[in-house]
Amino acid sequence: MTLKIEIWHNLLWSPYKAKIFNALDDLARAQGDSVHIFQIALTDGSRKKLGTIDRSEHRYNYELLFDESYEETGRLRRLWACVKRVVRTRADVIVLAGYDQPEYWAQQFILRLRGKTVGLFCDSTLLDNPYSRLKSTIKTLIFSNVQGVFCYGQRSRELALHHGAPPEGVFVDCQAARLPDDYRRDEVIPRRAALRAPVETPRFLFVGRIAVEKRIDDLLQAFAGLVEVHPSAELVIVGSGAEEARLRQLAQQLGVAERTQFTGPQSGEALWDQYRRATCLALPSSSEPWGLVVNEALAFGCPVVASNRCGCVPELIREGETGFVFACGDIAALRDRMEQAVHQFADARATGDACLETVGRFTPGNAAQQIYRGVRALAGEKAGTSLS
Repeated sequence: MTLKIEIWHNLLWSPYKAKIFNALDDLARAQGDSVHIFQIALTDGSRKKLGTIDRSEHRYNYELLFDESYEETGRLRRLWACVKRVVRTRADVIVLAGYDQPEYWAQQFILRLRGKTVGLFCDSTLLDNPYSRLKSTIKTLIFSNVQGVFCYGQRSRELALHHGAPPEGVFVDCQAARLPDDYRRDEVIPRRAALRAPVETPRFLFVGRIAVEKRIDDLLQAFAGLVEVHPSAELVIVGSGAEEARLRQLAQQLGVAERTQFTGPQSGEALWDQYRRATCLALPSSSEPWGLVVNEALAFGCPVVASNRCGCVPELIREGETGFVFACGDIAALRDRMEQAVHQFADARATGDACLETVGRFTPGNAAQQIYRGVRALAGEKAGTSLS
């Protein structure tokens, strides 16, 4: 049986999804199946400054509904564009972009009325947002009425099951970081050993949007305490966002402005070198569905100090080997873990080996295989194939 598969995704911007969808398209074609990807919008407001979109990276069969940001599309235009395509779809399996927008609810309702096999992507966790009875009821209604849920990892699986998703229809590890095309695992440790900051001048790194939920203010306060012990330490903040001006002012107030760099967005070799040079990556977020920067850091042999609210913690943080976990909001604990990282991860080879071993299975090919196997399972078939 040849399957017609439709996948919905919110933003074409996402570089890591390009690699996953390319691999998924290759895998499906090899089995005689067809995959069509609907990208709803080009980007969104929070990502406009994070770099341009290289459309040549998107080799798979896709349709871009709106060549503008998500916010610019307008709710009614977006709703109509999404609804009219599922009304006329002839696909065997449709995987929706998520569950948190009205257009997704309308799509699910129509597809279920039509008797279609429906799945959805889930990258959220039970720790993301404060509990709301109304929102919980809506989520249960959504998750209990799809045949499949494609999750980032264990914590998003827990959310899906909590809200009534069928256990046999929940598939995990459906994500991977985007690494350079010339990435070579055997070069990671030698290059990091050559570039990593010395113990005497530790270098701490943050990568991501400069937003409230990232709790960079906690990081600055922890760093200020750490500078008392390591006066030559540096903090590098890579990214952009609405909080930058306030955080620069906070760095001044804490007396660490001269030890703190705000680099703006970086990509390619400039970003990869940040991971190679850093003592560790710090991710103190209060809401972090997964944290693909953790995948990136580990792929370059860089350990991570992450808050317990980061979705990737169960899979990627091996305490004392690939990083440390601290309770979100506990600034003293964050400072202590950062200080501990200076000496605990001084051996670039041992740390690099642990990082590479841990993150090794999270590749675009494996993520594509998980999605493809899940889709075939929902269609009542087995995808008895492998993708290297």
